[in-house]
Amino acid sequence: MKFIILGCGSSMGVPRPDGFFGNCDPKNKKNYRTRCSALLKTSEENILIDTSPDLRQQLLKQKIKKINKVLFSHLHADQTHGINDLRSFYINTKKQINVYADNHTSKYLKNSFSYIFKSYSKEYPSTLKLNKLPKKIYTKNNNKRINIKSVIVKHGKVKSNCFIVDKKLAYISDVSKIFEKDFKYFKKLEYLIIDCLWYNFHPSHFNLETSLAVIKQFKPHKSFLTNLSPVLDYKILKKMLPKNVIPAHDGLTINL
Repeated sequence: MKFIILGCGSSMGVPRPDGFFGNCDPKNKKNYRTRCSALLKTSEENILIDTSPDLRQQLLKQKIKKINKVLFSHLHADQTHGINDLRSFYINTKKQINVYADNHTSKYLKNSFSYIFKSYSKEYPSTLKLNKLPKKIYTKNNNKRINIKSVIVKHGKVKSNCFIVDKKLAYISDVSKIFEKDFKYFKKLEYLIIDCLWYNFHPSHFNLETSLAVIKQFKPHKSFLTNLSPVLDYKILKKMLPKNVIPAHDGLTINL
């Protein structure tokens, strides 16, 4: 079973569309960051987390040939606007792909991408089936039952969902606050992948100081920082971090 960070960049990626690299060295390949998406790859299924605007590029790079389920963390454009790229997987199977989202995200998806969920003609059938995101989703890996738990966190003015895989790995791409009642789910994990936008305070994201404080509190075996902006150069950031904390890069793969 593998967890792949398809993209680890902030909302405009690195470089931004205008070519701005910020503090990032363009000579380092790990500074080229697409927008946040991730993939859980089991023996049975490929489960996608979020549909980044860079999804096509990400899936081609990782040679992903199927998508079985999609979990949405929240409604923001950098997590949803690549949704149309799922159409090719429907064409291959002629089966709607099940996608899971909370109420606010579901409403946004239906309003913004109605053609995806409603058939308009034989030529353009609905390609995805929208489902309410449950607290637990199950999959299998080599006949072993794998539990994916969704936990609500605060992300500025909206709520976001993070996902905990088999009580081993937590993926928290967009967060400004984790509620105390949920701390128990994040303690002593093997892997924690966590939002770290930049150095200064931000109302919707963890900065480096907050991310490191959370890591110190929860004590995972290893941590990866994601949602990285052009402010954070890979090499410079890595030198500042404890040995068990690493900046993510696109395509980083964790064996579970």
